[in-house]
Amino acid sequence: MIIVLFSIVFLYLSIFDKSKIKQVINQFGEKIKQLREANSLLQRQVASELQIDTPMLSKIERGERKAKKEQVLQFAKLYKADHDELLTLWLADQLYEVIEGEPMADEALKSVSKKIKKSK
Repeated sequence: MIIVLFSIVFLYLSIFDKSKIKQVINQFGEKIKQLREANSLLQRQVASELQIDTPMLSKIERGERKAKKEQVLQFAKLYKADHDELLTLWLADQLYEVIEGEPMADEALKSVSKKIKKSK
């Protein structure tokens, strides 16, 4: 899963310029919005299930706020979605936020990827 995540980030870093990356880096928020709409649920219904307020859910969907890891699992359960996919998208967004604009981001990701491969 982590190797797939790094591959996704590498792909974005190598193919797209930074302005385009910013448009696609809210993968988690876009996915949960898509799942909510596919399940014909309103934001207020989902927010109630997750015990958060509706504006918070709206901000998570738009990428203005980060969901907590436990909320990612709640989204997966509520939408009957693949929790590994949602966790991967969530983590990719987290990683991108940390490395965005760093000149050595690509090298740092390669280094971490090597360490992950060695630890398996």
